Amino acid sequence: MTQLRRSPRVDFGRRVLALGLACAPAVGFGAAAAPRVPILVYHRFAAQAQDSMTVRIENFRSHLDLLQRLQCQVVPLSEWVAWRLAWALGERAALPSRTVVLTADDGHRTQFEVMAPMLRDRGWPATLFVYPSAISNAGYAMTWAQLRELAVDPLFAVQSHTFWHPNLVRDRAHMPAAAFQRFAADQLVRSRETLLERLGRPVTLLAWPFGLSDEGLAQQAREAGYVAAFSLGNRSAMADGPLFDVPRHLIVDSVDARQLGARLEAAFNGKAVS
Repeated sequence: MTQLRRSPRVDFGRRVLALGLACAPAVGFGAAAAPRVPILVYHRFAAQAQDSMTVRIENFRSHLDLLQRLQCQVVPLSEWVAWRLAWALGERAALPSRTVVLTADDGHRTQFEVMAPMLRDRGWPATLFVYPSAISNAGYAMTWAQLRELAVDPLFAVQSHTFWHPNLVRDRAHMPAAAFQRFAADQLVRSRETLLERLGRPVTLLAWPFGLSDEGLAQQAREAGYVAAFSLGNRSAMADGPLFDVPRHLIVDSVDARQLGARLEAAFNGKAVS
């Protein structure tokens, strides 16, 4: 299969978002099409699964082997966003066939120790959504030095998961409206500002903590400078779906290669099956 080894397309997607070119066409992807794109999200890795969110290393390797057998084209999330923004403006370029996007949430150190080396071996990109309050503080999290090492690698992008991972939908129900507005704005803005200051890279994408959001939060995210936001839902991303509620497939250890393959083939065949 064609592998993305520090491909110019990695840089293309980053340039689009860094320059704020929301109307930039996704060029060079072939004939027009509107594929369902599986965006996968992982959290942490270990030799043995201590909980459902910990994916065994051998299981993760089987997922990567599957992507290769299915001739998937692993593209940066920024490339999908650039294509999606262009599609909304009538630019009917197509993504590569069998496009898959890899993401990881929460900044767990095993993303640095396990995930990153395995992806580098294949030249495949991934986007890491982190909440800065954990970095160099929580025992499970990466250090800023580790995160900087990934941020300067063209294969990896670091984006926002809010500042400390609150359940914003629940908090809205328990806080006065004005206080919640201030709190949510702080979570969205402080995360962007901290990541920019620490890593020197633009932050334009957001993953909602717990995958939860609402229209009010989507508007606040736009006002905070984000161009897209990602949730969960075990559905593949669509060209006409909400840009601030883009679904991702949550990959836990119980998802084996057979189950993942069924999800991918459903997406590639244009089916809504998760």
